[in-house]
Amino acid sequence: MTATLFIGFVTVVAAAVVLLVARYVNRRAATGVLAALCLWFIYAGLLGCFGVLRNTTMRPPGITFVVVPVFLFLIVFIVRASVGARLAPAFPLWVLLGTQCVRIGVELFLHQLWIQGLVPRMLTFEGANVDIYIGASAPLIAWLSLRGQWGLRIALVWNLLGLLALANVVTRSVLTAPGPFNLIHAEVPNLMMGTFPFLLIPAFFVPLAVALHVLAIRTISSRGISRIAKN
Repeated sequence: MTATLFIGFVTVVAAAVVLLVARYVNRRAATGVLAALCLWFIYAGLLGCFGVLRNTTMRPPGITFVVVPVFLFLIVFIVRASVGARLAPAFPLWVLLGTQCVRIGVELFLHQLWIQGLVPRMLTFEGANVDIYIGASAPLIAWLSLRGQWGLRIALVWNLLGLLALANVVTRSVLTAPGPFNLIHAEVPNLMMGTFPFLLIPAFFVPLAVALHVLAIRTISSRGISRIAKN
């Protein structure tokens, strides 16, 4: 039941992303995003279904075949200024901020996975994961961003805190997963990263959250908040 609900959740969020791109960028870009997501989900899904991601005896470990592409995507997205420069102005800031509320759903699924013994407690909001507070505050921050420069300042700080929250949980996820990087020995290992469909949490939701933060920060910076903060 949890897996079915999660697949439905992924489908809804992915469809929303495509529709937002179609609405604020163009249909051609939306088609490209849809195609890329479908190929990525099929690729990650096959690796998970055939047990490649759970294989820790491989060199490199199986999970590398998902983690490395995700990191490469994020590096390119963050480093290449032209990507953000084209996309950031296309979306209203409140949309970029408000969409982060999907993290509430992710955290609820993580909590359920903890109950099922697939992730350690520290990866949930009952442990060391504060990401649910970022998701819960997203609608408020989206509203505040429309209140003027003070609202933009709050939104900027919130985005930076959101990135730190992601870094916290991603680091703990890697260090609690079976394999050579298993440096934190929790009550149960992090089996989520090698289990379909839940591997899409690090393979889809994490890069989505980072991308939204990066676009929001670029949008805020373009409005001069950096210059205002110096005054």
